[in-house]
Amino acid sequence: MPPKKRPRPNATTMKMVGKQVAAARLAKNLTQRQLADLINVDEESIASIEQGRRALMPYVGELLDLHLHLPGMLTVAADEMPAVDVIPPWAEDYMDLEKRAIALSWYDNQVIPGLLQPECYARAVFACRVPAYRPDQIDALTADRLDRQKILRRPMPPTLSFVIWEPVVRQPIGGPAVHRELLRHLLACMELPDVSVQVIPLDQPMHAALDGPFTLLETPNHQHIGYTESQRGSHLVTDQDGVSILARKYAMLRTQALNTQQTRGLLSRLLGEL
Repeated sequence: MPPKKRPRPNATTMKMVGKQVAAARLAKNLTQRQLADLINVDEESIASIEQGRRALMPYVGELLDLHLHLPGMLTVAADEMPAVDVIPPWAEDYMDLEKRAIALSWYDNQVIPGLLQPECYARAVFACRVPAYRPDQIDALTADRLDRQKILRRPMPPTLSFVIWEPVVRQPIGGPAVHRELLRHLLACMELPDVSVQVIPLDQPMHAALDGPFTLLETPNHQHIGYTESQRGSHLVTDQDGVSILARKYAMLRTQALNTQQTRGLLSRLLGEL
């Protein structure tokens, strides 16, 4: 199971905003489930916001204002929420957004993106962690990662683009057998109609994302949100300037990477060498 959460730096504000959401909902005689259905989120998300366990995201604030007929009150509350620099490693806010995304662009230079990891590779990645996870924690984390991959085969899957630095597909995390399965799995994923995978080759002299990995996603309401991770935490990027910078980085990365046909050829050659 995920480690115990640390207190959020803005916990008091989150509780206050949560009470405002609950009061506005009750004034309209709506249940949490009814409100969740109105704005197309999980009932648990509404409960978490109202209980102050989850920050109110700006795009959710806008939807609540619209459906509860409020004069921008919750949008302002979300926009003025004190910054939370460290989000728990399992990044619950991002996971909720990922489930419902209609488009996702992901750059990684450390490991294969989680949505593309076969079970054996995911286990090997979690086994690398220092300090080490217990076997039951690895089981739980692996199951959660595989569950996330259901979005690849939704009836209406999102448009998924992945750019990966070449050392990531070359590093044999977990050993030769895991490496072979990983390469086979990546090639299989590339056959999905809504999935694009590109590799940035080692001989590419330009690189638009030396600052590290990031993800961009588009919600069903066409909100564009970024997400970054570091050694000690993760961060949702919702301000338009920040999202624009990440979008420009990703556009440049795609021009610097091998195209999908060239990437398929590289992965096939690596597989043949094992």
